[in-house]
Order: sequence, then structure tokens, then C-alpha cells
Amino acid sequence: MSASAWMQLIAFLVVLLALAWPLARWIHAVMEGRIEWLRRVERGLLKLAGVDASAEQSWLRYALGLLLFNALGVVAVYALQRLQHLLPLNPQSFGPVSPDSAFNTAVSFVTNTNWQGYGGETTMSYLTQMLALTVQNFLSAATGLAVVMALLRGFARHGLQAIGNVWTDLSRATLWVLLPLSLVFAIVLAGLGVVQTLKPYQEVATVEAQSWQEAKLDAAGQPLKGADGQPVMEDKKGQTQTLALGPVASQLAIKMLGTNGGGFFNANSAHPFENPSAATNALQMLAIFLIPAALCFVMGRQVGDMRQGLALLGAMVLIFAVAVVVATAAEQAGNPRLPPLGVDAALSATQAGGNMEGKEVRFGIEASSLFAAITTAASCGAVNAMHDSFTPLGGAVPLVLMQLGEVIFGGVGSGLYGMLVFAMLAVFIAGLMIGRTPEYLGKKIEAHEMKMVSLAILLVPLAVLGGTALAVLMEPGRAGISAPGAHGFSEVLYAFSSAANNNGSAFAGLSANTPFYNLLLGLVIWIGRFGVIVPVLALAGSLAAKKRLVAGEGTLPTHGPLFIALLIGVVILVGLLNYVPALALGPVVEHLTLWSIR
Repeated sequence: MSASAWMQLIAFLVVLLALAWPLARWIHAVMEGRIEWLRRVERGLLKLAGVDASAEQSWLRYALGLLLFNALGVVAVYALQRLQHLLPLNPQSFGPVSPDSAFNTAVSFVTNTNWQGYGGETTMSYLTQMLALTVQNFLSAATGLAVVMALLRGFARHGLQAIGNVWTDLSRATLWVLLPLSLVFAIVLAGLGVVQTLKPYQEVATVEAQSWQEAKLDAAGQPLKGADGQPVMEDKKGQTQTLALGPVASQLAIKMLGTNGGGFFNANSAHPFENPSAATNALQMLAIFLIPAALCFVMGRQVGDMRQGLALLGAMVLIFAVAVVVATAAEQAGNPRLPPLGVDAALSATQAGGNMEGKEVRFGIEASSLFAAITTAASCGAVNAMHDSFTPLGGAVPLVLMQLGEVIFGGVGSGLYGMLVFAMLAVFIAGLMIGRTPEYLGKKIEAHEMKMVSLAILLVPLAVLGGTALAVLMEPGRAGISAPGAHGFSEVLYAFSSAANNNGSAFAGLSANTPFYNLLLGLVIWIGRFGVIVPVLALAGSLAAKKRLVAGEGTLPTHGPLFIALLIGVVILVGLLNYVPALALGPVVEHLTLWSIR
């Protein structure tokens, strides 16, 4: 990896942590109701909705409320898509979205996945983009934040049956965390050139008129032929093109801050109206990791030991840094098959070198590789380059980061509660090794907790591998694969890894906007989200009811280098071993084929 890439990575992490520290203080104060005037406002709003803000709930009531809330969100988003041709703010007169695509999109945006099998600027009206998709960007992120706060209360409390109030937590996360940050960020983005308008798409004159030749036709529509028997050609010239516009900056802000990833445009953050410059690119990368990083500090405050949060943050940073190094080095190495053909792909003053296929020239390899690692380490899924065009190893990095369970920073809330699940598994394994009942943050990890941990960890790989198997075995699934062999398999594996881990990015070579993929991916997305959330909330309820134990001589310290190393080992081994055979059939085979000597 080049020196400039190292400097970029270090600068990114330094700025990120500097911003995350003060934000954590705000999030902790808000989510625990420590700011009185905000409590009075939210109490009044919740009273209008018939909710007693002070009444706490058991984990089961909390989970049922969350499931009902998100199920109603699916219905609302589905209805808005199907009825958008009858609703206002549709200047391009888009028709209703097909039932299977509307179902997939509704489930996807409600679950913070934001998988998109459609082109946003050719499918969704302004009203649908704002009222359906942008609103769910807020609410899905608020759901993740509410769940992680419930789990942290489970560790912090003892002898209690309640883990909080779901409606209070959702309101606080939306009103006092996500909305203020998004408002400020949207203004900054609009000031830096991101589009924000309700005007219809614009027909504009081209800077340089496009010219081409086309055969003249006779009255029957057949090409006219000259004396030489050749078609008679006439000059054609195009003077205008259509520019898609819309309220982009407002959706982009929460797209990144909420680790959603759904783009207003089909090209996502590679589109110049959505990501016009290096400055907006850097801000978007910081925004993706900002809340997940801050939540590690929130954890330290919540459990009364900042070292615990720093240990998890340290494990995340180390794995992330390795992923960035591997991805960047693989892309800078380029395609070994090109130099023997006489293609000059070396780095020089006049060219970027390496593998520039599918990347924006204004970002280059280094910023594109860093963005790819960030967006798949978090469950964001926004892209500023075509992951399908990465080298086999470069493309394997985003794939592996998702398959680890989106716990390397991860999504808003979901990353931290996923890492806490792995932390409990790590102390359980350590306990087995020394013959002692495992403890984490003063709570015994017993049979019930391990059953919930096992469910949370195993359901996602089951959904990924089961969905991938169905897709490659069934004709409707194989019909969507554009590339033959190992790369085609990687496209399918990437799609289901992205769906089940609620990421939303894609290799994009897969034609997934079909009834088969829309329905199957929608089911996998739902399992991946709530198949983890429900066991996590059950863990929160169980831990809150336990007594807090005093650390003794046999207690494993969970804040030092030894525990960080153990946690990293568990995340990589347990999180990745399920996928090794599938990875061998996809990116590993493709890499060996590409670099083989013939």
C-alpha cells in the first residue's frame, strides 16, 4: 500500500475518533433522559400518542413493540410505492412500482438494508423518495440505536425485569440524535454542491453537441441505398440531455449517518450530484462510521468502565485497518494479465496505475478502496465505485467484512450489539478453557445466554448460504447471473451476504430485480435483521435480571490486549469459518485463476 494511502487511513481514523468522543457524551445523555427540557418535550409528544414515557417494559414487550412498529413501516412503504402514480410530487409521472420490487424495497429500507434492485431516478417519485425511503432511513437507524441501548442497560442494571421503553427510545434516537445531525450535514452537503430541489428533471443543452450518422429510411421504414448499393447516411446531432434532480442532500445526510446506504440515484455515491468532490467523499466516509464509533464510548459510560468500550473499539480498528490495507494493495497491484498484452498499467505522473476499472477518476484507487471497506464494515452499502470491477482479492474484502456479521463498527447500534454478542462468546470460550463459569461486565454468561448468542450468530450464515444455494440451483436464480464461473458465483454470494447482514451493496453484475430475487432476498433481509434483534433483546432481559458480580482473581479481564486478541480471533474464526467453502468457490478460485502462470 502506498504512503499516501497510509496517510489517508491514519487521518481518517484520527478525525473520526476526535469527532466520536464528544458525540458519545450527547448520545448517552439523550438516550438515558438526562437532559430535563428534552424529557419534557418528548413526554408531551408521547402523551399525545397515548404512551406513558416513564413506563418501562420487559424484553418481550419491547421486542413485540419493535416488531409491530417495523411491520407497519413495511406496509406504509409498500403502499406509497404502489400508489405513487396517484400521489403528488411526481413530476416525471412515474407509474406504480411492481409488487415484487415494492415488497423488496419496503423490507429493505425498514431493516436498514437499503438493497436497491431498481434505478432510483427512473423509478421513484420525489414523494416516495422522501416520505417512504428517507423516513425509514431515520426509523431503521433509530431501531438499531434503541436495541443497543436496551442491551447496554441489561449489562448496567441488576435485579430488574425492565430494559427501557421502546417508544421513548425510538423517539429520543430520532428527535435528538439523528435529526439534528442530519439537518446540519444536509446543509453542509448542499453547500458543497449536492443537489437539493423539488424541480422536475431538466433538459439542458450539451456542452459539446453529440453527432452521429444514421441510415435514411424510405416510406416503408427500410434503409435507402445509393448507386453503390450502400445505405445512404445522414448526419444526426443531439443538442440536449435530461438531468435527473431531486431532494438529494436531505436523503444523503441520513443515508450516511444512519448507515443506510440507499442512493437517490442508481449510481449511488459515484454520481456527481450525490458525491461531487473529494471533500464530500471524505465527509460521507466519516459520517458512516461516526455514530457506530461514538457508541463504543457510550458503552463505556453506560457500564461505568470506559476501558470496556475502548477494548471493543480497538478490536474494530485493528480488523478494519487490515481490511483497508488488503483491499488497497490488491487494487493497486492491478490486473496481471494486462502487462503481457502491452498495456501500461504502472503508476506514473499521467495515470493512476493499478485497477481503475469501475472507479471514479476524481476519487482514484485509494479513496475508492477506503470507501469500499468503510461501507461494508458498517452496514451502510453506499458505494462510490463498482465493487463488481474490483480484483478478486479487492472484492473479497467487502464480502468478508459483511460475512463477519457487520460488527467492525457496523451499523447504527447493530454493529455494537453484534460485537457484544461475539464478546460474550469469547468469554464463554475462555471460561471453558479454564473450567470457570464465564463472566462479562459482571454478569454470568450461562446456558440461556449462550442459546441466544448461538441464535444471533448462526441464523445469518444459514440465511446467506441457504439463499445462495437456492439461487444457483434454480433456473430463475441462474438466469440473473451475468458472468460465468467463479465470478458469477461471487455475485450471488455477495448479494445474499449483503442482504442477510443488512448491508445493501451489490456486485451489480447480478440482475436481481426479478420476482425470484426480490422475494427471496426480501425474506433473507428480514431474517438477518430480526433474527438477530430478538435474541439480543432476550439477552438484554436476561442480563438485566441477573445480579452484578464483583470481579475476582479468576475473572478474565475484558479490557486488555489479551481480550482484544481473543475477541478478534473469535470474530474471524467463528464469523468467517461458515463461509470458507463458499469463498473458495468464488473469489479464491477467481484470484488463483487470474494470477496463474500460463
